[in-house]
Amino acid sequence: MPASRSRLRRIRIPAVLTVVAVLVAAAIVTWARVPRDDLEVLEPGGLRVSPGTPAATTAGGVTVTVHSGGPSGAGARVVVETEHAAVWSSDPGHAFLGAGRGTLESEEDRGHLWVRTGHDHRWTGQRLDRVTTNDRGVVLTGRLEDLAGTPGPTWRAEFTATEHGVRLDALLGGEGGPTSLGFWSAREGRSAVHGFGEQFTDFDLDGRVLPVVIREQGVGRGEQPITALADVTNHGAGGTEEMTYAAWASWVTEDLRGVRLDPTLRTSHAPAVADTTAEGRVGLEIRATRLRAELVTADTPLDLVARQHAGTDRPALADWTSDGAVVGIQGGTASVRRTVDSLRSAGTRVSGVWLQDWTGQRTTSFGDRLWWTWQLDRKRYPRWEELVSDLAADGITVTTYVNPFLVDPARQRPAPDRNLYAEAAARGYLVTTAGGRPYPLDQGDFDAYLVDLTDEAARDWYAEVIATEVLTDGVRGAMADFGEGLPLDAVLADGDAVTAHNRWPALWAETVRDACERAGKPDCVTWFRAGSLGMAADAPMFWNGDQLTSFSAHDGLASVLRGTFSAGVSGWPLVHSDVGGYTSIDAVVKDYVRSPELLARWAELAAFGVMMRTHEGNRPAANVQVNDARVRKHFARATRIYAALADYRREVVAHATETGVPAIRHGWLNVPGTAAGRDDDQFFLGSSVLVAPVITEGAREVEVTLPPGRWRHLLTGKVYDGAATRTVPAPIGTPAAFVETSDPWADRLTDAVASR
Repeated sequence: MPASRSRLRRIRIPAVLTVVAVLVAAAIVTWARVPRDDLEVLEPGGLRVSPGTPAATTAGGVTVTVHSGGPSGAGARVVVETEHAAVWSSDPGHAFLGAGRGTLESEEDRGHLWVRTGHDHRWTGQRLDRVTTNDRGVVLTGRLEDLAGTPGPTWRAEFTATEHGVRLDALLGGEGGPTSLGFWSAREGRSAVHGFGEQFTDFDLDGRVLPVVIREQGVGRGEQPITALADVTNHGAGGTEEMTYAAWASWVTEDLRGVRLDPTLRTSHAPAVADTTAEGRVGLEIRATRLRAELVTADTPLDLVARQHAGTDRPALADWTSDGAVVGIQGGTASVRRTVDSLRSAGTRVSGVWLQDWTGQRTTSFGDRLWWTWQLDRKRYPRWEELVSDLAADGITVTTYVNPFLVDPARQRPAPDRNLYAEAAARGYLVTTAGGRPYPLDQGDFDAYLVDLTDEAARDWYAEVIATEVLTDGVRGAMADFGEGLPLDAVLADGDAVTAHNRWPALWAETVRDACERAGKPDCVTWFRAGSLGMAADAPMFWNGDQLTSFSAHDGLASVLRGTFSAGVSGWPLVHSDVGGYTSIDAVVKDYVRSPELLARWAELAAFGVMMRTHEGNRPAANVQVNDARVRKHFARATRIYAALADYRREVVAHATETGVPAIRHGWLNVPGTAAGRDDDQFFLGSSVLVAPVITEGAREVEVTLPPGRWRHLLTGKVYDGAATRTVPAPIGTPAAFVETSDPWADRLTDAVASR
């Protein structure tokens, strides 16, 4: 027997080791198949100034000074000034324009997109040959060279004064067949870099290589174990820190310089790579041979952001959004009435409802999804018109849901009156494959098709559909979802998909704004998650996207602050989030569900925001909702705080809409040069209210870094001396919010919150 056991052990151990080895090998192979971005960046070479180039040239209110760098040319640079200040400089000793020739490859899966860039030739040395003037400004010309000194494309850079700064219009010649343009802008040392759309990791983007490409942001984005599991089981769906629904080339630096590409130029929306890894400069390589940007400077961060985003006429946000929460409800007419009654009986301030399932609901492997047929499901919502009318009589506005996709409704029951997919396909209004067929896009258990928004006739048709099917019967707004999913190999009516991909959200916003006008509702409230350059001209509100139902800094509650800060300086003045998060996943080893504490803390954050809107999430039955007995009183209290700030918020929102300065601000904008101006875990609502939200699970107190002055707690009335970091009590129901005692709003805000 002992000998038999010994033999069994000898057999079992190798067998176990073999199984383990097989499992490890399988995991390695699977992990190796997870797609990744693979980005090559252009590094600037030297800048050489030809003999005889004038040192300073002025025309049209712009002065361009060329420093030759002495005999060695090591410090050669270009400085651009207006009558008021220097607005831009190249990095001393380095080129400010370059070119590459190479490839851009992509892989797409259910809205997730991975890009690979490479170069087979680089021209990163820059020779400045001539400085001339025209009736607009100053023009610099020259030629680029490769590392061997072989001449490549010619280049031209025109600097023209604008009302707010200087416009740079840079163009490459065709010699050598360049496919991308590199642009490098100086900064002081490692001055912080902010912007590039909605970035969820750090407000300071120094030391990063960022793909400027819009796409699904992923589930987890680094939060474990969900990210690894989503990557392995769903082909990279976990996402990365660099993935975002909203990326575009607009940035500011702590040394008060700003660069923003011109949204009216199509190539400004081309895929790009931003590089902030080198000290002394910010780089941008764009998949185009022309770049047009506005260069600005200012004396303060607030003025810098205002100048960078000036000149845009933005739609106003309807006042009713400040009176209470917009409650996300699903389930049909009876469910809406029951939920509203329950919340109001608890003292909840409700200004609107968001009924995303108005068009019908379907169940998928990801959870509860919608039928994208854009017609009312009357079985789910009987007596719809009466419901909308009754809610309106109670001061509650109805909003719904729409996106730029169409689906075949063959399996929907009851079937809608119109088959919008068939109508669009018959008219040639859909994005197509290279073979000319409507391009099917996998949404997880069903396919959907994009309306071709580059086709003016298709855009008109779809705007009319939204006006007559969505924004009807008293509906006064909608979540305008998606916008990031155009495949790079699609065929469009106008232009190529590579250049149109990042521009798609702007086209979507134009379409929805047109629909509001056609419906006779210019003040309709629409909110978007995907973002493009210049999109704020057609969108009154944005939201952070599909956060995980967790406290996570990667993809949960804590991440929304970073995303909001970054988006705010990039051109989104009004941003909010789904209260409680959206994405709930049972990852087996951990079930990501919304807890009562998370929902209460998220509601407190939203109470000091620009729009307080809840979402049931993708798994409503598994997640705590706002009318749950465990959280209802806390949510009601948060809505009353939100409503108490209505007058102040309306002033902040109006200022943000008019100027482009974000309503929710990082401290750098309000109190630069102070410790509070460097704190990423607190924010200002406008100029007066400072908030230190609880974003850590289980916390009952929070640290707040107060700027100089004396700061009054809005809820407790306690006054704290500023210029210090304080730990203050923050039990659920008492968020840490402050106003400086000498602020003109101090007493009004304190009284309003006290009487809520």
